[in-house]
Amino acid sequence: MILADVIGTVVSPSLQVPALDGRKLLVVRPVQPAGAPVGPKPRIAVDTIGAGVGDRVLVIDEGNSGRQILGAQDAPVKTLIVGFVDEVELGGERVYNHGGEA
Repeated sequence: MILADVIGTVVSPSLQVPALDGRKLLVVRPVQPAGAPVGPKPRIAVDTIGAGVGDRVLVIDEGNSGRQILGAQDAPVKTLIVGFVDEVELGGERVYNHGGEA
């Protein structure tokens, strides 16, 4: 599971995968707990929680877990958004707080 910031949306009017029909696709950028970007590239994730641009989220980036959550064992799915992050604390120090300053 990874932390990520939602940085964009993907619009595809001709999605051909039944397991993704009606599901929102979002662009996520993996981040360190305090918010610094990690890795070279953003990813496209299937939204399962109603997230939007600007949210910090928990992401599963492993195909089997994603397919189990969607209940679609044959779906070509790897990355799913599965939770919102309200706060991150490291070593007793709050490094991220959704409602205000860390």
